Amino acid sequence: MAAGGLDAALLRAWAHAAVEDLMSHTDEINGLNVFPVPDGDTGTNMLFTMRSAWSQAQNCPGDVVEVSAALAGGALHGARGNSGVILSQILRALAETTAGAAAGRGGALAEVDGALFAAALRHGVDLVHAALDTQPGTIVSVLAAAGEAAEAAAAGSCPLADVVAAASDAAAVALDRTPEQLAVLADAGVVDAGGRGLLVLLDALTRALTGRVPERAAYRAAAQAAPASTSSAPQFEVMYLLGGCGSDDVEQLRRRLERLGDSIVIAAAGGSGTAGQYSVHVHSDDAGAAVEAGLAVGVPSRIQITALAGTATARPQGSWSRERAVLAVVDGSGAAELFTGEGAHVLRPEPDEPVTAKHLLRALVDTGAGQVMVLPNGYVAAEELVAGCTAAIGWGIDVVPVPAGSMVQGLAALAVHDPARQAVDDGYTMARAAASARHGAVRVATEEALTWAGACSPGDGLGISGDEVLIVGPDVTAAAAGLIDLLLLSGGELITVLTGDGVDGAIGDELREHVHRRHLGAELVTYHTGHRGDALLIGVE
Repeated sequence: MAAGGLDAALLRAWAHAAVEDLMSHTDEINGLNVFPVPDGDTGTNMLFTMRSAWSQAQNCPGDVVEVSAALAGGALHGARGNSGVILSQILRALAETTAGAAAGRGGALAEVDGALFAAALRHGVDLVHAALDTQPGTIVSVLAAAGEAAEAAAAGSCPLADVVAAASDAAAVALDRTPEQLAVLADAGVVDAGGRGLLVLLDALTRALTGRVPERAAYRAAAQAAPASTSSAPQFEVMYLLGGCGSDDVEQLRRRLERLGDSIVIAAAGGSGTAGQYSVHVHSDDAGAAVEAGLAVGVPSRIQITALAGTATARPQGSWSRERAVLAVVDGSGAAELFTGEGAHVLRPEPDEPVTAKHLLRALVDTGAGQVMVLPNGYVAAEELVAGCTAAIGWGIDVVPVPAGSMVQGLAALAVHDPARQAVDDGYTMARAAASARHGAVRVATEEALTWAGACSPGDGLGISGDEVLIVGPDVTAAAAGLIDLLLLSGGELITVLTGDGVDGAIGDELREHVHRRHLGAELVTYHTGHRGDALLIGVE
């Protein structure tokens, strides 16, 4: 793993790890959420905000300055809740610190070292203080402790990994002290939820830099007390982006919002081209008036109004785009390019590691879509598919698994996908297309055996459909030709052949000539997917 600084690739890797780790700790963080409102959504809000940041930065081709700016921009536009806005300001601090360092070094910056990382944390404290009225015992206290420890480590010329470790350990100590600073935390027997989320982010950076995951105790409520009455709490959380707003208008807006509610955060966007743009957050009984307050000084957009009452035990839904996506589980770099080229998001199994529900859930969240059609393509066990889809539904994603048992069936389903249709109609049409694609595979025999099609020897080609060997041929080409003949007995116009890792591309030409001679009117197309296991995957439509 990296022993030096944080470059653009590692920064993207950290954002990816941060989303993954926040997903693992969301329920824990939500369970700690009693301040400023006990609505149980801090972990979810930080996850959605960080996912939005990573989504914008994942394909950013620039240096560490540009990737930092992309993270900050994505976080600002996707910020959820008080904690999400605070997180956006921490990422903004990183962006502004790296941009300033680059300007001081002639406009280029290869990586973030320990001193720059410490400066970013300290700048983050300043930005958060400027955005809202802070008090001890919150994420700000944890952030300040992390920044102080990072500065001390950086002053000793420690490498970045050691600076981050020092910041994380100091954050953990500060987190344990938050109940001593905030009475509502002590009464509930919990530490601050936002501070716990920040610790997850710092530990994710250690993982990205070193490959090691710091061990932390699980933070739980000391006792499950009855939920506090929310009759006097504001009914709505209101958030929006505000453009065209002058600095003098910000204070006017803050005063108006203070008369309407609490938990007010007004955070400047920062960065070039964002002058006069702010992220606004308030809890209020009068959501309309909170939006109108923004209209009086600027142009609100991306308005979100969420009911706060009765949400303490429910996972907040939404924060996904309205578009529908397709997630295909595929094997091989060629398959990834093929399915991506057809508009699908892809999940690739790791070598010798099955796709689990956790892998599937992470991929579903990464699509960013509110509705996802899933093509398992034979790479996901039924119990993992059900568990992953069920978990995604709990995150507010409408998931429709399409019964595709092979990548050739997945391609047939993807070809008829239409996001303009109702989800149930789209799923039914895709399922019908997958089912109508008769499919099989060709493998190379590794030992002598007796099959339904006769005896085979090592090196023979085995044509398989379902779980049965139907063709035994002297080589892969012969077995594939025989299998195609069988699959075409019930008719068909298009034969799709996917060639696996190490398979000679000439096999496709030989099979195309076979089809031309034996099956007039049928067309054969070949793609090199590079999948492992079967030499060929064959589908007939």
